[in-house]
Amino acid sequence: MGAVLVIDDEKQVLELLKTALTLHGHKVEVADTGHEGITKFDRSSYDVVITDVRMPGLDGVGVVHHIRKSEKGTTPVMGISGTPWGLEGVDFDVVLKKPVSIRTLVEHVGILKKKGRP
Repeated sequence: MGAVLVIDDEKQVLELLKTALTLHGHKVEVADTGHEGITKFDRSSYDVVITDVRMPGLDGVGVVHHIRKSEKGTTPVMGISGTPWGLEGVDFDVVLKKPVSIRTLVEHVGILKKKGRP
């Protein structure tokens, strides 16, 4: 269905999201830091990037800023946060509140992949 990059500092969350998205037909790569995520992003092409917002070091806001400034700046980016308020004006395509259901996550990945970014 498409290539998805998932960035989260919690290994269990990474494995859960990777398994769920893979079962729904997506090719999934994971990164457990923001820096690893942008390195993978810069080296490959993804239909959607999913990033945790709160991570040590380079957080999800830093990740989305890096993506928007890149040559692939139109790549859709989904933020996942336990505290999504206060993220207005940040350049995510969508922010989902943790805990997010797998169904909701998969639906939004499909929407973002089809819609892309204007």
